[in-house]
Amino acid sequence: MLTKEMQNEILRLKKENDICILVHAYQSHDIWEVADYVGDSYGLSLQAARAPQKTILMCGVRFMAETVKILSPEKKVLLSNSQAGCAMADQLDVARLNELKNEYPDHTVVAYINTTSELKTACDVCVTSSSAPKIVKNIENDKILFVPDCNLGAWIAAKVPEKKFQFIDGGCPVHARITKDAVAEAKALHPEALLLVHPESLPEVTAQADYAGSTTGIMDFAKSSDAKEFIIGTESSIVQHLQFDCPDKKFYPLSKNCVCNDMRLTTLGDVYNCVKGTAGEEIELSEYVMKEARRCIDTMIELGK
Repeated sequence: MLTKEMQNEILRLKKENDICILVHAYQSHDIWEVADYVGDSYGLSLQAARAPQKTILMCGVRFMAETVKILSPEKKVLLSNSQAGCAMADQLDVARLNELKNEYPDHTVVAYINTTSELKTACDVCVTSSSAPKIVKNIENDKILFVPDCNLGAWIAAKVPEKKFQFIDGGCPVHARITKDAVAEAKALHPEALLLVHPESLPEVTAQADYAGSTTGIMDFAKSSDAKEFIIGTESSIVQHLQFDCPDKKFYPLSKNCVCNDMRLTTLGDVYNCVKGTAGEEIELSEYVMKEARRCIDTMIELGK
């Protein structure tokens, strides 16, 4: 079966079986082309809640599928590949977080949305990379315990200097592999290119960026900019997607090491088998986890207004 033939079958089967396909931006372009919605983790969850379909297929990683289930408990939620996890989401568990809360009892616990549903039950509010500065500013408490990404936390702290932050030694190992030496090499190769990076990157990398922001923010910046060349400092799939979206511009990966193996696990064949009903893991969460994790997300929505 050719790629286009498989894609056409997926399009037919998802309609026949009442399935909404959500695709994270880091998935491959052949999967993008069969999506109902493409975006970041939280944006996809909101789209799932609005979608009329009764079954949601998340082409991404586990915490994203869990967030979809929390916001759409009445729907059947499938994860396209059961092995697709997130190294950052697995860095901190509830037991360790409770120890930190005892250590910093007067701090508001702010969790990056890239965390497990169980961890969200023990947090006060979660944030996305795009919403974090606004939400943190709107928290009444001036003491913040931010988990788990210390690099993203440092970027937020610089934007909200009136707050006092505590961090843990956590973060995205994919973005952490990008070094300042890689920045120097990329700029030497492409001196006219703007540097666009995700704030999960190391501070010494983010500090050199012409733009730092979420994956969606990076893509929007590149599309609207008058510049013609860009170095992309996030998961390397974004380079290809931007090449499709802006064929008149040039895009270069900041580092060949910026590859998320968990995101790359899902294939078009996985999506095909999921809509056929022969693959995919159904996400099931306890009533307690859905209720308490939803509280954390609802607080984010309220503070982000």
